[in-house]
Amino acid sequence: MCGIVGYIGQKRAQPILLNCLSKLEYRGYDSCGIAIANGGIEVFKDAVRVKVLAKASPAMEGKAGVGHTRWATHGEPSQINAHPHCDCAGRIAVVHNGTINNFLKLREQLTKEGHTLVSQTDTEVIAHLIEKYYEGDFIRAVEQALGDIEGAYTMIALMAGENRLVAARKDSPLIIGIGDRENYIASDVPALLDYTSRVIYLEDGDIAMVSADSVKVKQNGAGIAREEHKISWSMEDAQKGGYEHFMLKEIHEQPKVIRDTLAEYISAAEPAAALTGPEGGGLEGTLILACGTSYHAGLAGKYIIEELVNVPVRAEMADEFVYSGRITAGSRAIVITQSGETLDTLKAIKKLKEEGCRVITITNVVGSTATRIADQTVYTRAGPEISVAATKTFIAQLIALYWLALPYSRVDVRRLDDLVLELRQLPVKVQQVLDNEEIIAGFARKLAAFDNVFYIGKGINYPVALEGALKLKEISYIHAEGYAAGELKHGPFALLGSQTPVVAVVAQDNTYEAIVTSIKEIKARHSPVLALVSEDDDTMVELADSVITIPRIDPLFSPVVNSVALQLLAYFVARERGCPIDFPRNLAKSVTVE
Repeated sequence: MCGIVGYIGQKRAQPILLNCLSKLEYRGYDSCGIAIANGGIEVFKDAVRVKVLAKASPAMEGKAGVGHTRWATHGEPSQINAHPHCDCAGRIAVVHNGTINNFLKLREQLTKEGHTLVSQTDTEVIAHLIEKYYEGDFIRAVEQALGDIEGAYTMIALMAGENRLVAARKDSPLIIGIGDRENYIASDVPALLDYTSRVIYLEDGDIAMVSADSVKVKQNGAGIAREEHKISWSMEDAQKGGYEHFMLKEIHEQPKVIRDTLAEYISAAEPAAALTGPEGGGLEGTLILACGTSYHAGLAGKYIIEELVNVPVRAEMADEFVYSGRITAGSRAIVITQSGETLDTLKAIKKLKEEGCRVITITNVVGSTATRIADQTVYTRAGPEISVAATKTFIAQLIALYWLALPYSRVDVRRLDDLVLELRQLPVKVQQVLDNEEIIAGFARKLAAFDNVFYIGKGINYPVALEGALKLKEISYIHAEGYAAGELKHGPFALLGSQTPVVAVVAQDNTYEAIVTSIKEIKARHSPVLALVSEDDDTMVELADSVITIPRIDPLFSPVVNSVALQLLAYFVARERGCPIDFPRNLAKSVTVE
C-alpha cells in the first residue's frame, strides 16, 4: 500500500520525485524518502510527511532517482525503517511496495554471508540480494534477487554508475510514464499527471529497464511489448479546487459522477455487462465479491439485483472467499474494486477464473489489473479519488450496480420506466442533500462529543449503516458500529445509554414499521437517536431526538442520498474533532498487501 516513484531524464530528479510523492500520500504517509544517483547514491529519508521532507532535504543534483512514501508493514515508522534502503556499500537503493514472505529466512542467510542489515523492514533484503549477485550486470543481479523472493512486490532499483532504473512487479500495481527524453515510474496514475498522460501498465512478472530514452520490458527472460495507454484524467481532477479537504471536494463531485457514470451506459446500445449467458440463464448463481467500502456497495447490490430481477444473490468479502468460498463452475461473479489493484480482490478473481466462473469487474481505473484479468469491465467514471476515505467511488459503484441490473429487471414496464426516471433524477436529489450541508454540520458538532456511536438500517439500507459507521470511525476515530436494526437487541443493547447515540437510516419501504419499533426500543434505553428520514416523515420527527431530512425518493435509490448525508456527517464530525481527514492514521487508499 506504499507509494513508489522513479525518474530518469534531463532534469533534476529531486523536485520531480518529491512532487510525485506528494500525489501518492493516500497510499501511505507514515514516512518517506528519496535516493538520487549523483556519482554515488544520496539518500534522504525520515518518519515525516512529504512536505516536511521536502523542506528539510538538502539540494541533490542527480538526474535519476527513486522515492517512496510508506504504509508500515514490517517495522514501526522511523527514520531507519523509511525507504529507500541500500546495500552495504551504498551503491544500490531500492524502494518497494508489498510483503516478502520469506524475508526472515533471507535476512538470516544474508547476515551469515557477512551482510549488515540495519532496519526491521523486509525491503532491505532486496538491496542486499542485488549486491550479492552483482557481477557487472545490474539487470541480471536484479533478476536473481527477485528469484529468491516469495511474496508480493513492486520495486524500483537504482545503482550508482547505471544510466537506467530497473523496475519489477508481482501482485502490486506499477506503471511507467512516457515523456520526451525522460521517463517515470509510479505505483499509481496521480503521481504522473503533472508530467505525462502516456503510460504503460506492467503485468505480473514483468521486469522493466527504464532509461531516459527507452523502456524495455522482459517477461520470463524474453523481451515483450506492452501497449501504451492515454490517461483521460487531468491534473485539475487530482487537486483540491478550493476545498479545504479532498474528501469534501469529492463528496461535492458526486452529482457529476452520477451523471458521468449514467451517461456511459444510457447511451450504450447493449447492457453494461452480460449478467446472463446466451440462453438467458446464470443470474441465479450470481456472486458479488469486494472488500471494505466496495463490499458495502456489493451488499447493496445484492438487494438491488434481488429486488429488480427476483433471484437470490450472494455477497461475500473477497478476502474471506479466497480461503473458504465455493461457487459452481459456469456461474457469474461481480467483483468490485475501486482501484482495480486490491490484492485480496485480485486473488479472489484468480480463484474464480480457475473454477470456471465468468467475472465482471466494477472499477474506477482503466487498465488496472482487475480489468485485464476479468471477462468484462464496468467502469465507474468517478475520476481520481485522493482522500483515503472513499466517497464518490462508492456512489459510482452503486450507480453501476443499478444500471447493471436494470436491463434484466422483471418488474412491470411502468415500474421500470419510473425507476429509470428516478435514476436520472439522482444528481438533483444528491445536490439537494449537499445544499443542506450546514444543517448536517450542526448535528455533527453534537455527535463529535461522543466516543461510541451505533448506526442501524434495515433491508437495502443495512449496507448504508455499515458504510456510515465505517466513514465515521476511519476519519473521526470515534468507535462506530453498523448493525441491521433488529440485531441490536441480540447483544449490543448492553452498550446503549445516554452516552451512546444511534444514527438510524429510515426508508419508506416495507422495513419502516420494523425500524420504528427498533427506535422505540433504543429510546427506552435512553440513547439519543439521530434519524435520516424522508422529508415528509412526520412520525419520525416526533420519535427521534434529531432528524436529517432527505429528499423523497424511491426506496430502491435511497442508499445513494442516505450515503451522501452520512458522508457529510462523518466529514463534519472529523473536522470538529480536528482530525487529518484526507490521511487518517494507519490507513492507505489502495490495499495491495494482505
